Amino acid sequence: MKNLTVIKVGGAIVEDEARLNDLLDRFAKIEGPKVLVHGGGRRATKVAAALGIETKMIEGRRVTDADMLEVVTMVYGGLVNKNIVARLQARGVNALGLTGTDMNVMLSHKRPLKNGVDYGFVGDVDRTDGQALATLLEQRVTPVMAPLTHDGQGHLLNTNADTIAAETAKALAPFFDVTLVYCFEKAGVLADPEDESSVIEKITRSDFDKLCADGTISGGMKPKIENALIAVEAGVKRVIITKAEAIGTTEGTVIG
Repeated sequence: MKNLTVIKVGGAIVEDEARLNDLLDRFAKIEGPKVLVHGGGRRATKVAAALGIETKMIEGRRVTDADMLEVVTMVYGGLVNKNIVARLQARGVNALGLTGTDMNVMLSHKRPLKNGVDYGFVGDVDRTDGQALATLLEQRVTPVMAPLTHDGQGHLLNTNADTIAAETAKALAPFFDVTLVYCFEKAGVLADPEDESSVIEKITRSDFDKLCADGTISGGMKPKIENALIAVEAGVKRVIITKAEAIGTTEGTVIG
């Protein structure tokens, strides 16, 4: 099978003009089929604040009421997604911006109450159409996926971008040898958050449980690694967590 690279880029890089351009340069140079999944949470928080809408986060997850859903739809599906698509086109990449609603690529259900917490219009993924994505890739189209899905009943749902990346990688695993790369501002998962050289080279499921228990892994890193482990267990060839500047190298933390 052909190699496929799925790159997930977070909101911190999306917000940094120089780092975003560098990442897109690197992404454009990746040979073979590829997919880019982006976040944009920092931009959504900034736009929400300008509109007088409060942002509430629980364990790295955004609580999404009706007003916040409008904000993330505009920011993720519009501003961030189309800006990235335009920049990739300028780099010779035939990119196509997608949410989970487009082509019915990703179907979700509204997250039920969890430990008494109502996350609002947040989606947990039920199904991803890997065949539809594979067909685009075979036509040399590069999907750029925003973190929005739908429930099949006309409702949009805000869905964690790390989850979107993992579900995309899993759905494409029957068609390609998939490498999933999570890019963020650190060199990998750090044993000491203040020490960039303290990268943990590999994290297994048992390592993850221990690192969560002792507090080394917390906040938004928890769902990122959980999604990575699920992807590996579902057949994704490898998952790497690293900094954007290390795309194409062996640097970072390998999950699985």
